[in-house]
Amino acid sequence: MSGAAVLALAASLAACGSSGGGKGDSATASAGATGGSSSGSPSTTGTGQPATGSATPAAASGKVLMPTGPAAALSKSRDTGAGPIMMTKVTGAKSGVTGQVWVWLPPEYNDPKFAKTGFPVLTLFAGGQSNGYNTWTDNQLPIQEENERLVKEGKSHPFIMIMPVQNFNGDEKNALDCSDIPGQAKMATWMAEDLPDFVRANFRTVKGRDGWGVMGASTGGFCSAKLALQYPQVYKAAVPIDGYFIPDSGLWKGHDAEKAANNPDVLVTQGKADVSMLVTAGGANPYETKVVKSWVEKAVPPVNLQYHEQPGGKHLTSDFKKMIPDTLVWLTAHLAGPAAD
Repeated sequence: MSGAAVLALAASLAACGSSGGGKGDSATASAGATGGSSSGSPSTTGTGQPATGSATPAAASGKVLMPTGPAAALSKSRDTGAGPIMMTKVTGAKSGVTGQVWVWLPPEYNDPKFAKTGFPVLTLFAGGQSNGYNTWTDNQLPIQEENERLVKEGKSHPFIMIMPVQNFNGDEKNALDCSDIPGQAKMATWMAEDLPDFVRANFRTVKGRDGWGVMGASTGGFCSAKLALQYPQVYKAAVPIDGYFIPDSGLWKGHDAEKAANNPDVLVTQGKADVSMLVTAGGANPYETKVVKSWVEKAVPPVNLQYHEQPGGKHLTSDFKKMIPDTLVWLTAHLAGPAAD
């Protein structure tokens, strides 16, 4: 970020009071697209204004959805420096799918001062298979601590974080692609319909889609881009980190029409989704930057894509980790913050 941008960000805040491999790594332009900087920080809004965040709830009558129940049984997965990560099993009424979900609530959520405040929600998808593990929960990508640090600095909203399993086997060639593949578990319905229902049943949220974002790295980047394009009524913003954009599971064999309907390379050209995305690529991988840039250039309004290239970045969890602060600041600029009726 330039010195001028840093000063502008500081003034605005004062005013408003990875190691691993490729896709399978378990550790792992404005006719619609907006050409972002090829280096530096992607922390401005689409209007070029600095991104700001605050834990202070905005007065926003009718913006809070209180939990509807029934309450899920949550058990602690592990502690972090910013509070515990919990886990549960969610059975979707619409999909029939049962899968493991990790949940993190920002410390502000349980502060009595915020007892009537709704919080924005960020769903996170991991790289690789995410079969019984999640890199967002095992400290490889310590986004929870980074979120709380940025909240204290006034640079980020405090986000409820939802981190679902993505697959039920370790077969990379036959992954579920975060999709409703015929004859398989209806993962897209579970992820984009049942999980939001679970969140609204259990936690205080911001009404509507304005406070809902999705982010993922590598395979999770594919999932976040695809689901945001398929479900713009659910998600307002997405951050695919070093993702790819063509479904490649062997389970699509014989289902060409359904595969096309779940193909981000097609969806981004249809001009149907009013969503914003920060689309990143690692600068050390020319093939990856070519793939990502090409996809960004295909976007048709109202899809709004901003390209960001991480200087020297490789397709590694250690480099995904470095992207966390910038992505949280960007999401804060594009999603509604905490709101109190």
